[in-house]
Amino acid sequence: MFNDDFFEEDFHDLDDLLIKFNKIKKGEPHGLVSEDDFEFLLDFFESNSDNENIQFAYEVCTTLYPFSSSLLIRKAEWLTNHKKFGQALKVLDSLDEIDPKNIEAVFLKSDILLEQGKFKEASEILELNVDNFESVDKIDILLELSEIYDELEEFEKVFETLKKILEYDSANEEALMRICFWAEINGKHEESIELHQKIIDETPYNSMAWYNIGVAYQGLKLFEKAIDSYEYCLAIDDKIEYAYRNMGDAYIQLKQYNKAIEVLEMHMSIAKPEDVILEAIGYCFHKQKQYKKARQYYRKASQLNPKDDQIFYKIGETYTKESQWEKAIKAYSVALHINKDNATYCMALGNCLMEMNAEKEALVCFLNAIQLRPDLKSTWVALVKALYTAKYLDEALSQLVIAEAHCGHKVEFVYFRAVILLAMGKTKDAVIHLEDALTENPSKQTALKAIEKEIIHHPVFAEVLVRYKKKK
Repeated sequence: MFNDDFFEEDFHDLDDLLIKFNKIKKGEPHGLVSEDDFEFLLDFFESNSDNENIQFAYEVCTTLYPFSSSLLIRKAEWLTNHKKFGQALKVLDSLDEIDPKNIEAVFLKSDILLEQGKFKEASEILELNVDNFESVDKIDILLELSEIYDELEEFEKVFETLKKILEYDSANEEALMRICFWAEINGKHEESIELHQKIIDETPYNSMAWYNIGVAYQGLKLFEKAIDSYEYCLAIDDKIEYAYRNMGDAYIQLKQYNKAIEVLEMHMSIAKPEDVILEAIGYCFHKQKQYKKARQYYRKASQLNPKDDQIFYKIGETYTKESQWEKAIKAYSVALHINKDNATYCMALGNCLMEMNAEKEALVCFLNAIQLRPDLKSTWVALVKALYTAKYLDEALSQLVIAEAHCGHKVEFVYFRAVILLAMGKTKDAVIHLEDALTENPSKQTALKAIEKEIIHHPVFAEVLVRYKKKK
């Protein structure tokens, strides 16, 4: 602790300095005021927001001590804080002549240019100076450069700059944390693997290097190799959350859902619950046809993110798989309430209503879907099928004409027209359209089942299909 004598002495010194300072202002003889004395006075004036005396003190001290780096940099900082950028740059230019390797001056020049929105000029200042420094200063300049390149949208330079940092200091945490993202953005996966492999050769227990290799392999869709890298990463440090997350995604890509669930649950054991993780686990159970378990995780995800319409849509999908149409409708309705402009949700609702024989209500949903996405073939397919099922055959044909106007010619629409014409008793026209469709694209004849499952067994169509098959 400081004693009272210390403070009394300090105040006596300040009183003496203020007397000398006022004499300087009046142009009277004042005695010696050292660099340290001016530092002390500047601290006092700044703590009291005495801008008038601060400005005068800076003018005097840098005149008396024109070669003092500390006073010049401080003056430049004060001018910068008061938006006097031109004056600050002049001070820094004079400082550059006497102390060309002053890292504070380099960064302050760059900051001033950034404040003025001159990102290119700021990057050029740093580029000119990066080779003048070593160790921490060099890395700090490169890190600042990477941020500026990001602002300039020179994304390849961001990657190259972070790479330089790691080549200089392979343990730099910030560069290791950021470079895998920029490797992804620039498609530099192979280069990233090569870089981090060299790091691992020198320091095999660098967990982030192993993680970055995993990310790169994942970007190349080499999921097995990515998983191996994440396992090495977690063997070194089992608290890296994103390694679990990415490994889980890699297992999902490989359709190894049990392993994905296991890894994602490990993620949840060390991290706060996240909707994306819960949703991913739900998706795994969904793919395994364990719909009840899938819903449990989807619902947990929705509690964390109640505005995510996709989660409610997925809940609806699980009910649809179990033919629980009313519950599916409730889930789809929530999704549509959150996102009223989603044609897929409208179609899902319509399909459920069709299963419940509520054709008129379903038609409203399909029409809404078409209003949202008139360019989407699937919306017209759903509407025409619903009209056909509800026996609105003339309207179904009319809608096919409109569909072709929006989507262009689609062979599926020709198959649909054949089915509708057959249902209307226009057998000859139906056969002509079926033959036209088969000639154009026989692989699309599954469109027949899409509108009427048993239509291929109808004697008229069956005969045409057999004849066409023999001809082929």
